[in-house]
Amino acid sequence: MLVKWIRCTVVDRRGFERGQRKWAGLLGEPGFRGQGGGWSRTRPGVAHVFSFWESRPFYDSFMARSHDRLATAQSGTFKDTQVKLFDHRFDVKTGFEPRFTDADVVRVAHSRIREDRVDHYALMQEKVWNPAMAGSPGMLRGLFGEAPGNEFLVLSMWRSAAEHGKYRTERVERLALRAQIEADVAALTGDVVDLEAAWTV
Repeated sequence: MLVKWIRCTVVDRRGFERGQRKWAGLLGEPGFRGQGGGWSRTRPGVAHVFSFWESRPFYDSFMARSHDRLATAQSGTFKDTQVKLFDHRFDVKTGFEPRFTDADVVRVAHSRIREDRVDHYALMQEKVWNPAMAGSPGMLRGLFGEAPGNEFLVLSMWRSAAEHGKYRTERVERLALRAQIEADVAALTGDVVDLEAAWTV
């Protein structure tokens, strides 16, 4: 599965949200699995959108055919767009599905890993972080994705911001020490996204 993560700064909120609803046109596109997104909790005006495709060829075909027609509705409503594509490597918890209807919050962590530490980082993700996240009340599902250049994405869906907050304060520091995160990570950014039901496709 291919994961597309778009982050942008919105300059016309009403126009952007109106345009976001037009992406319902993705339904019926070959290989399309789902899309959702919302607003950053920490950065005013920053929107995140996550879309999921069965494979790269399906995605490339959509980009060549239908993408621009759907995108025109949002033209001029945002700036500073960053788009990243990741290949799904494994699930966090089990049976990841690109469903957004039961989640309130998505946590996204994007890291660049030192080249000689990639295998260790992926192993720690599987052996340390995954079980901890999977065992947290309120954590619904998630995935671990990889992009060229030793870039990784951890995407987790949570029932509520409060439950995600509890996991963060109680466990993250301890887990980071155990996973030797300092030694692995060259750069790390993240955000917590309040999902907008109207953006779900």
